[in-house]
Amino acid sequence: MEKPISSLYTRYGEALRYLIVGGMTTGINVVLFFILTHIGMAWFGANLIAWAVSVTFAFVANKLAVFHSNTKDAWSVIKEAAGFTALRGASLGADTVILFIGLTLLHGNTLVVKLIDQIIVIALNYLFSKKLFTAGGEAA
Repeated sequence: MEKPISSLYTRYGEALRYLIVGGMTTGINVVLFFILTHIGMAWFGANLIAWAVSVTFAFVANKLAVFHSNTKDAWSVIKEAAGFTALRGASLGADTVILFIGLTLLHGNTLVVKLIDQIIVIALNYLFSKKLFTAGGEAA
């Protein structure tokens, strides 16, 4: 008989791992964004830098720890990374629009707007990542 915790992990482990990695990715993104805007960088530039760093982390962590992608040859990894980055680029578009509305139009608090923004971006990124890494290593 399978133990209840083992059964739950078997059923929901991927989502749990994604939430943990997503939390770490979000932390990297928000902290870097906050530091860069706090030292005077414009929100748009700070967001691009925070996005690039967090996407790099997210690719490696999602590939290895969440979706256990087994691509090993260089060309397949390059295609996978390109697909991942392109899909994350789509969420960068949503990220930018949300920040523009929240910060430029509504003059919201930088940290509060960024945190709200990240909730939406996490949901989008999960859908995009699952599609990419469960498509047999090929960018979908």
